[in-house]
Amino acid sequence: MDPDALNAALEKVHHAGMPGVFAEVRDRDQVWRAAAGVADIATSRPVTADMRHRVGSISKPFTAAAVLQQIESGQIGLDTPISRYLPKLIPGERGDAITVRMLINHTSGLAEYLPHAYPSLKAFPVLAETSPRSLDDHRFTRFHPAELIEMGVAAPAAGRPGGTPGLYSNTNYLLLGQLLEHVTGTTAEKYITQNVIERAGLQDTELPDSSQVNGPHSQLYEAWFGMIDPPRDYSVYDMSWVGPAGSLISTVADLNRFFGLLLTGEIVNQSSLAQMQRTVPVISQEGRIIDYGLGLHPMEAGAFWGHGGTVWGAGALSMTSADGNRQMSVAVNLQRWNRLAPSGRPQPHPIDDALAALYRVAMQR
Repeated sequence: MDPDALNAALEKVHHAGMPGVFAEVRDRDQVWRAAAGVADIATSRPVTADMRHRVGSISKPFTAAAVLQQIESGQIGLDTPISRYLPKLIPGERGDAITVRMLINHTSGLAEYLPHAYPSLKAFPVLAETSPRSLDDHRFTRFHPAELIEMGVAAPAAGRPGGTPGLYSNTNYLLLGQLLEHVTGTTAEKYITQNVIERAGLQDTELPDSSQVNGPHSQLYEAWFGMIDPPRDYSVYDMSWVGPAGSLISTVADLNRFFGLLLTGEIVNQSSLAQMQRTVPVISQEGRIIDYGLGLHPMEAGAFWGHGGTVWGAGALSMTSADGNRQMSVAVNLQRWNRLAPSGRPQPHPIDDALAALYRVAMQR
């Protein structure tokens, strides 16, 4: 590793407009960990590399791993119809056609519930007529997973079950949370905590049951494509709107530990890991076609595996080399910094290039 190059790349992300950014890169027994910028714009409190952070959809590999553990024990069938377990949530022929695998890899055809839970956000990724009003309206709203799932199931289908490209949809992972509750007799959050988080020895990772981020953390600034100006802090927020699909709190060190263990077969067995790395084309929330496995996303032609995540004000990306040796986790405290073009699509921003440069430096081997 080149610490000087990493430090310079991290600083460039901050100077490009990111209030605070922190990261950890590992290569076997070498560790670089650093931070740049501020955790609180009002007080100039600095961001530090050990801060706990909302990591959004990086929750999905944790949830997928928990489901695969139950598959290994014979409690769930990977290619079994979801109607076998949750007939009331997806009734009729549709439930018979959608398998557990299709939920994990986003090929179920189920729509995203977010535009229905947050009406002023409209549909992703078309953003031309959006408004951030719903973010404040629902800051302390307590959603029940079945309520959100019903929105996704009732919405027009995004495709046929098993068809590709699939559509990245949080509805799938809320259903996986309900599946875990059905077969284990406990909440998905408790099962994932005991069997994934604690099994991996993660000391600063949790699926929260409150709207607070406990411990040292940054303020989380949401710009919503320039419609919130100046960006507003959403670090206090009820995360029931995304649950086991995206509510995880962690640190960059814990994320690297988790993915390092996962990619070496210590969270699920090697057979399950091979299934996680079987990819299909999926349409991301940004409207791009990506390769997606069972809760894992490849980068650099499969040389790295991991996941990214975003919630209101917080973003993170974690990637690990296929052999588990080289790892990168990066967290930022501003989201949707791009303004919108007349077409409604996000415009390029210097932060995009600075982050891409940081990733390249962090992942070069």
